[in-house]
Amino acid sequence: MSGEVRNNFSKLHLRLNIDWVLFFSVIPLVFAGLVTMNSFVSQNYFFEKQLIWFGISVIVFFILSFLDFRFFKKTGVLLSLFAISIFLLIFLFLTSSVRGAQSWFDLGFFSFQPADLIKLVLILLLAKYFSKRHIEIANIRHILVSGFYALVFFILILLQPDFGSAIIIFLIWLGMVLVSGISKKHLLAVFLIGLLSFVGLWFYVFKPHQQQRILTFIHPMADIQGAGYNAFQSTIAVGSGQLFGKGVGFGTQSRLQFLPEYETDFIFAAFAEEWGFLGVVLLFLFFCIVIWRILANAAKGASNFEVLFGSGLAIMFISYFTIHVGMNIGLLPVTGITIPFMSYGGSHLLVEFIGLGILMGMRKYSRVAHRDDMQNEFLGME
Repeated sequence: MSGEVRNNFSKLHLRLNIDWVLFFSVIPLVFAGLVTMNSFVSQNYFFEKQLIWFGISVIVFFILSFLDFRFFKKTGVLLSLFAISIFLLIFLFLTSSVRGAQSWFDLGFFSFQPADLIKLVLILLLAKYFSKRHIEIANIRHILVSGFYALVFFILILLQPDFGSAIIIFLIWLGMVLVSGISKKHLLAVFLIGLLSFVGLWFYVFKPHQQQRILTFIHPMADIQGAGYNAFQSTIAVGSGQLFGKGVGFGTQSRLQFLPEYETDFIFAAFAEEWGFLGVVLLFLFFCIVIWRILANAAKGASNFEVLFGSGLAIMFISYFTIHVGMNIGLLPVTGITIPFMSYGGSHLLVEFIGLGILMGMRKYSRVAHRDDMQNEFLGME
């Protein structure tokens, strides 16, 4: 009987095929965010709602791990997702704005930010595009075509305006182009185009408050009581944590509300204040393990499509993490970018687990790919 139980457990484990190191490395990041956003003094709206979204996200993660995602390789499926994404972004302009931005669909019982899911759509699109053109990537035509997909999303998101999400869109595209293989000559051209685009955005697209954020980055002490207030308070919070931190629930900058948005944009600063340098080291360690496991699973992908999807997912998380930490310690301008798995927000937490769930679904069939099929795809013969 015990042998039958072990056999059934083995079958279940094979069917799930979860990377448990990855999964259990994400959990501390989520709980670090939950503990940080909990005030410990009264009923906390952010903590309770995020806990519910965490439960939903984990369920979705395991459901997706059962699925076969090879249907994403079909051009028609991805073009349909591309068209639906454009429709959602355009439809947003008909909704009411929240804090001056039209980025959310308010459905009453919850709000959803389409830009979060669209980042996954872009990763899938680029993974599909580059997987068939790996050898030809040196041709600048493929950089321009792939750039078109990203540019459509970039412009529509920037017009909301959501500068932070637009930057992530650009970094996903740039990262996946680099992973796919690009000549140094074309890389220089990309950066020159980016510089010219920035000049155009500065004069014709950026709102005054967005320009002020960048100017504050250059001269952070110039307007401490105004545009530089958030960045200044954030650096104070991080520095005051010292080696061991002030203790959970005793972060004065966040608890006394000197640090605004400590549940979202500045949750790293609030965490660093309470947990100190040692806590930050542990946070970085778990995040590095998550990225390592994502890339390790991507490397075992059944084809270039799975490899590129995993790489794009890692690029997205690294971009979020780097910019969020950078703006919290005063090295980057404040752009309203959250940190993966920690910051409050149901839609982005759900999308993060959806991305990992898709990766687990791809992991399930990674070992059944035939060598001939991989060779054909690599050569673009399919």
